[in-house]
Amino acid sequence: MLFADDVVLVDDSRTGVNRKLELWRQTLESKGFRFSRTKTEYMMCGFSTSRCEEEEVSLDGQVVPRKDTFRYFGSMLQEDGGIDEDVNHRIKAGWMKWRQASGILCDKRVSQKLKGKFYKMAVRPAMVYGAECWPTKRRHVQQLGVAEMRMLRWMCGHTRKDRVWNDDLRDRVGVAPIEGKLVQHRLRWFGHIHRRPLEAPVHSGRLKRAENVKIGRGRPNLTWEESVKGD
Repeated sequence: MLFADDVVLVDDSRTGVNRKLELWRQTLESKGFRFSRTKTEYMMCGFSTSRCEEEEVSLDGQVVPRKDTFRYFGSMLQEDGGIDEDVNHRIKAGWMKWRQASGILCDKRVSQKLKGKFYKMAVRPAMVYGAECWPTKRRHVQQLGVAEMRMLRWMCGHTRKDRVWNDDLRDRVGVAPIEGKLVQHRLRWFGHIHRRPLEAPVHSGRLKRAENVKIGRGRPNLTWEESVKGD
């Protein structure tokens, strides 16, 4: 093995991160590896309102730069837990795949149904990668939908000035709205988690329906309790 990449160390304090980082450096260097100081970065997730520690994250006496976003296995993580950067990154990845396949998608000799199948196989998976774990908001779905419709209109040789309904274009190419695809991904992931044993790490932080809740008159409210397991 010539190099090791995409290694993430996680801890609930900067002191713990410093300790793990130093241990990782010593372990690598004892095996003949070199730890890259220039490529090492850290991100602090500010999910809670508690005050943060003042000390910096350092590696062998050198301060590690702090970043607001962190790219890991193709996904963009934000320190506030949002997905704005990841959605924008996925849209750009979809456009990159679309341009690579534009020779087929813009060819008038290729049927629109075949273009739609090619789009669903090669372009849209790049746009919804990791979407099963997204806490999506309406604006995120709208961003993805706008990008997809621009691609479909370009494939069919139409612009917005042509006054062609979106549903008509989707029927021509056989492509369902991307919103339904996002729901499908989340349901598939939920089923995957639900089938796992209760002691599996994926159940950490999962919401479950509270039991033995006293229900009064009228339509009952949905009451949930958070199930958080330790490491």
